[in-house]
Amino acid sequence: MKALLDRARSFKRRVDFESGEYRKLAEGQYPEALFITCSDSRVIPALITGARPGEIFELRNAGNIVPPHGQPGASGEAATIEYALEVLGVQDIVVCGHSYCGAMGALKSGDDLSALPGVDAWLRLARPGLTPLLDGTLNDPALSDVVQLNIVNQLATLRSYPAARQRLDSGRLRLHGWYYEVDTGQVHELDEDGLFRVHAG
Repeated sequence: MKALLDRARSFKRRVDFESGEYRKLAEGQYPEALFITCSDSRVIPALITGARPGEIFELRNAGNIVPPHGQPGASGEAATIEYALEVLGVQDIVVCGHSYCGAMGALKSGDDLSALPGVDAWLRLARPGLTPLLDGTLNDPALSDVVQLNIVNQLATLRSYPAARQRLDSGRLRLHGWYYEVDTGQVHELDEDGLFRVHAG
């Protein structure tokens, strides 16, 4: 923690806040994309994309889950999606899952999460869509397959949001599915045929 604190204290000295770039940030934000990914500390959207401050609007939670539209009660996820679309007008949304995902690993293994009721309730949102892989028909599916199916499912859930659906129908929004490999840095992109592929940079 000391190293983090020291870097926070010296941040103003390490960055040129006199530049036009940072002054412009004070006027408002105009991000290009909403980036939905896992809370995992190994997944850093700005590092992966090379984004500068103001370029991406982030939504992070365990398992990069998008709750169904219209769920009762307040939802930080629904509020963030709504704000990104209705106020910021983002034209792209990325759902990015990753290798070695603890949330998806717990679902794959059928872990007893009774000691973590909040985690259990949250992951319950993703369980039904993963049934094709987790119902025992397939003998021990790969974690990458579980993560990638979850990405596809969360993109489908996004399409159920009226603000997203309207923009998709009018061509004002594009959805992207990414699978990020923590140990190699490779980004696999979901293609139109439903397969994840690494594209040349």
